[in-house]
Amino acid sequence: MAGIRRVEYYYVVLPNRTGEGARIVNALKAEHVNLIALNGFPTSTGRAQLDFVPSDPDALFAAAQKAGIKVVGPKVAFLIQGRDRVGAVADVLGKLTQARINITAIQAIATGEGLYGAILWVKPRSVTKAALALGIS
Repeated sequence: MAGIRRVEYYYVVLPNRTGEGARIVNALKAEHVNLIALNGFPTSTGRAQLDFVPSDPDALFAAAQKAGIKVVGPKVAFLIQGRDRVGAVADVLGKLTQARINITAIQAIATGEGLYGAILWVKPRSVTKAALALGIS
């Protein structure tokens, strides 16, 4: 059975250029900000977004302020962790499908050690309904 919890994530919008993501992640590293999850993707021509799930949001904001980085949030996502097996993610998605909840995005990966993790986003208006469908509060 997967462990699922609601998490707060924060994001930055940056130029989609070589080294921009590394610059931001290195600024967080320099201030010892621990990230539970990191997701990056292009948003429009020449722009990208980095989503962060920090273990300590205050540390994220302090590091971002020191580096002159504008962080937006908090927003809500779902962190999923469990034993890797065939259909593990499909079972979670099935619960949301049964509840008629559209998934905005998902990223999942097996660790290679028999475990997997995923982060899943739904529209803000669907967060409470999704939490109920996933059996969490």
